[in-house]
Amino acid sequence: MGAPSNSDEFYEKLKSQLYANNSWPAEYLYKFIVKSDVAKIAKLEAIFDNMGAVINTTESKNGNYTSISVNLLMRDPEGVIEKYQEVAEKIEGVISL
Repeated sequence: MGAPSNSDEFYEKLKSQLYANNSWPAEYLYKFIVKSDVAKIAKLEAIFDNMGAVINTTESKNGNYTSISVNLLMRDPEGVIEKYQEVAEKIEGVISL
């Protein structure tokens, strides 16, 4: 196999930072930006459905983009990363912050 991709390196670094800076389980705040498309927003909300997530959406000034904040209790850093990967896989053009 070849060298790990940048996203693999990013997730490994994120995982070690999450372990170092939090005690688990812990509240985690996800932040995403998507084009203001009702279907994309609904798909993102569905990924966190039935998890007890608090989801807030804010449309940009011109209405072209929507910021989505998802706050929920996560069991461990692996779970946090799995959700980031699921969102990236299922929603085209999403920006994870």
